[in-house]
Amino acid sequence: MNAGWPVELHEGEVTLRPIRVRDQREWQEVSRRNRDWLRRWEATVPPGAAGQVAGPRPTYRQMVRFLRGEAAAGRMLPFVVLYKGRLVGQLTVGGITWGSMCSANIGYWVDETVAGRGIIPTAVALAVNYCFRTLGLHRIEVCIRPENAPSRRVVEKLGFRSEGIRPRYLHIDGDWRDHLVYALTDEEVPEGMLARRRALSSGRETSN
Repeated sequence: MNAGWPVELHEGEVTLRPIRVRDQREWQEVSRRNRDWLRRWEATVPPGAAGQVAGPRPTYRQMVRFLRGEAAAGRMLPFVVLYKGRLVGQLTVGGITWGSMCSANIGYWVDETVAGRGIIPTAVALAVNYCFRTLGLHRIEVCIRPENAPSRRVVEKLGFRSEGIRPRYLHIDGDWRDHLVYALTDEEVPEGMLARRRALSSGRETSN
């Protein structure tokens, strides 16, 4: 997978671009301010089989090196979300699989101070359009905790289908949590996801 990666994607005042080591100060400041707000949705590492406590979290630089290594291997697209040129969140296209599947999943978070301005729906639309139209993927999946109503509204308004629940699917905030599965295939958005997002915006829709 190359297709022009690394790439910047733009729509109005929202930009997706690859995460960089030099984003450290801004990323950490946004992450610190939103720690309490994001904690209940963040993935955690379960204790080992022997009941041992998981090791320390990776440093920012270690995280970026891992993400960019996965991107170089064609398995991931790690973006930061910019709004009016300011870093306000992160969106990652992960689990990229080719062959007979041509699928990936998307995860995201946004600064609470700009939630509700339509930033994440636009960012998701940008990412889906790139995955379908440029990379040639066929299916995108988003897994969301049932309690996360704002994230559910994002994908529901963009037309993702609910495919049911995965019990105790991911370790989040210290325990195994159920997740709802939302999915979309290329054939379901023949007009393109950005065109769909623009149509929603023209109706003054706002969410996250």
